[in-house]
Amino acid sequence: MLALPGAGPTGISMDYLGYDPATDSVWVPAGNTGAVDVIDATSQKVTQLSGFPSGEMGSDNRKRLVGPSSVTFGKGTVYIGDRFDSSVFSLDARTRARGACVKLDSMPDGLAYVASTHEVWVTTPRDKTIRILDAGTLAQKEKLTFEGNPEGFAVDARRNRFYTNMEDKDLTLAIDLKSHKTVATWKPACGEDGPHGIKLDEKDGYLLVACSTKTEVLDAGHNGAVLSSVETGDGVDDLDYVPSTRMVYVGAAKAALLTVAHLDPAGKLTVKEKVATHPGARNGVVAKNGAVFLGHGGGGNLSDIVVAAPVK
Repeated sequence: MLALPGAGPTGISMDYLGYDPATDSVWVPAGNTGAVDVIDATSQKVTQLSGFPSGEMGSDNRKRLVGPSSVTFGKGTVYIGDRFDSSVFSLDARTRARGACVKLDSMPDGLAYVASTHEVWVTTPRDKTIRILDAGTLAQKEKLTFEGNPEGFAVDARRNRFYTNMEDKDLTLAIDLKSHKTVATWKPACGEDGPHGIKLDEKDGYLLVACSTKTEVLDAGHNGAVLSSVETGDGVDDLDYVPSTRMVYVGAAKAALLTVAHLDPAGKLTVKEKVATHPGARNGVVAKNGAVFLGHGGGGNLSDIVVAAPVK
């Protein structure tokens, strides 16, 4: 366990974590603290970047503190999404100096940098849209509207596509990066909870889709068929994938379990290890030394990052 600063009595709420291989650092938007914590993945030293917008949302007994919640990495730049005031910030990845900022008219969920177009795509599920921002100025270039709630994201430079799920429709979409048209719709059959996070094996065209209790492989390079799946335990939101080793890492919050699986060239997943974690631990990211850093969504009153030992 790796303690983070500023925790209250209910811990620290987290959603998306991100690993930046250029600086070997894990970035943790630490919502209710109004801060983003940067972890050196080797030394595990934590640096807190404070002063991000945060405050209460909701009403009566459903009030909660929210703030920075998502992160993505561009060319020397880090982008942070903030749920409290629906803003997106840019920061220098090394100096951490703040750059451009924009306030959207809908709360950002996930962020994805698209290198080929120098854009940041922002899922905004509350109004069933995706916002496309200029990565330099963060000016909004376009708003794409859907019939469901966009959840999860992956960028496929080889096929010129952006992938997202319609969580409430149990669908996965492929969107053309230039025309912004939906060019394919697939059915992962995750069930009532729908699909959540996505990762991509770009070389072979396989999409790894996180369902609440399992992870599936979709053949995105062809017809989107489900090629294989593995059970992961309940409480999955997002997952991580390391293309160089073809290893998949899936944290299940309710099951307190990290599933490590191998993706073979035919699209078959095989479980290699199950690692006990902590109730609430989910949304892991993998550093180059093999350590898995897992955040949490507030479950278990955690104020720490759960660090799983490197898998041999």
